[in-house]
Amino acid sequence: MPNSQPAPPPLELSCAAADLTAEMAKWLSHLRAERRLSGKTLEAYARDVRQFLQFLAEHWGGEVTLGRFARLEATDVRAFMAARRADEIAGRSLMRALAGLRSFGRFLEREGKGRVGALASVRAPKIKKSLPKPLPVAAAKRLADADERAGEERETWVLIRDAAVMALLYGSGLRISEALGLKRRDVPAPGKGDTLIVHGKGNKTRMVPVLQNVLEQIAEYAAACPYNLPPDGPMFVGARGGPLSPRIIQLAMERLRGGLGLPDSATPHALRHSFATHLLSRGGDLRAIQELLGHASLSTTQVYTGIDTERLLEVYNSAHPRA
Repeated sequence: MPNSQPAPPPLELSCAAADLTAEMAKWLSHLRAERRLSGKTLEAYARDVRQFLQFLAEHWGGEVTLGRFARLEATDVRAFMAARRADEIAGRSLMRALAGLRSFGRFLEREGKGRVGALASVRAPKIKKSLPKPLPVAAAKRLADADERAGEERETWVLIRDAAVMALLYGSGLRISEALGLKRRDVPAPGKGDTLIVHGKGNKTRMVPVLQNVLEQIAEYAAACPYNLPPDGPMFVGARGGPLSPRIIQLAMERLRGGLGLPDSATPHALRHSFATHLLSRGGDLRAIQELLGHASLSTTQVYTGIDTERLLEVYNSAHPRA
């Protein structure tokens, strides 16, 4: 279906003709307006297509036109993938690049600008599946304790704030961007509610439960915060009163894992992994965990069953009496 959104001005690409860059601009506008992809995903897709067009211009020895692009061959795509591998680009990045190119190709087909079958005929690179690394329950709880950083030369309210954010990541399984995107009005006072409305990827909203002790930590932070926290403003603010940067929480985690003897895999996102793994290990339903995490596909959530299986095998191997 043709895009009804007004086309943005053509992109400036020295390696591509105006007709092709105009279609690329329309495609990005379509992804933003219809698919509602995040800004970071759009930026990555645009960068991948630019790199491909730059490669083709050198590979073919001239400017890439829309007509020439529509006659793309599988060997051209494979040559690009091989060049990227030679630059030591990871398999996951190559997979994303191919996904972006295929999306662009499908868009051109829907717009009646030719068929780019070569993009669909090339296999995506295989990537090694890496299981998330959850934290032990005791370690996750200590990360959410402001007293663990009592010796640091930082204002008390900052330590309370960081602990409240980490408690929220572990207690509700939020992404760090979701936690820091909460408005003051989104967070109920202790005893006044037990759910949060979270804005996740693709601007999708979902309802997640929140523990009363987590709400108490957030209320303690709000009381200690020297800045006004209006209902429409961010719940968590930085040292100067503006929105809190994810990097601040990442740095706080780095300091904490050093003091607690945790591995480098102990990141803010690991608290989300821990939330899912600990729920599953205590009999949580996989579909319910999918909803809580905001995963679009159950297959994304099923990675946690692999973690749980590993844990069960460890228990079996260590505890089962040998014959």
